[in-house]
Amino acid sequence: MFDFFHKHETLTAVEWAMRAVVGYFFLLIVTKLLGQRSISQLRFLDFIIALILGNIIAHPLSDEGLSLTGSMITTIVLVILYMITSWLGLKWNFLKHYLDPAPMKLIQHGKIIMKNLGKARISVDHLFSELRKQQIEDIQKVALALWEPGGTISFFLETQYQTVTPKDLKIPISPFSLVKPIVVEGTTNSAMLMEQGKNEAWLAMQIQQANLDIKDVVLATIDDQQQLRIYTESDTNGQNELPPS
Repeated sequence: MFDFFHKHETLTAVEWAMRAVVGYFFLLIVTKLLGQRSISQLRFLDFIIALILGNIIAHPLSDEGLSLTGSMITTIVLVILYMITSWLGLKWNFLKHYLDPAPMKLIQHGKIIMKNLGKARISVDHLFSELRKQQIEDIQKVALALWEPGGTISFFLETQYQTVTPKDLKIPISPFSLVKPIVVEGTTNSAMLMEQGKNEAWLAMQIQQANLDIKDVVLATIDDQQQLRIYTESDTNGQNELPPS
């Protein structure tokens, strides 16, 4: 039944498909074990493990002469080593600084630190390209630029060039409110409703007051002030706004 795990001279179409299915779900599990950070931010250790795992799993999925079992065992061992190394990196400062080195200064008070630019292997052209991406047209406006371990550059402007906030101008403002979708294309998100202290009966009543049916609602959102907004395809302005209740 599980013959497709082992190496063969030839595999049937079904056995190739089964290898692909097993390899796919196995990688889903492995990726989950590696954690979200290893996906969103490729650190030095993450890059190595991603490079190795890609090669290990890819070969038995395209070569019938290789065992899928062996690749899976090797992958599991590597994941365990990755997790141990990551844990030790939190405990040992030497390993922590090796895997996640401290940020490197590239610009300080408008002056490029050429020595560090060479260490980071970044050209001046690339540095100015990153400045343009942040819409910084003059390097003299930069108080500090840091080369982060993840390969990105963080820029901090001099105080006089920083954006003025309502607090600086002493302007009264409303508190921050996060808008959350509670209905998407006629389907209600019950969990999101419960987070807001509401239920489906309350939502149905609000939609009824707007002379609508739940099936007509393309999107309904609610914010922290209990402000409900209902969007339909047929609305002239695409939105019905209901007062907090």
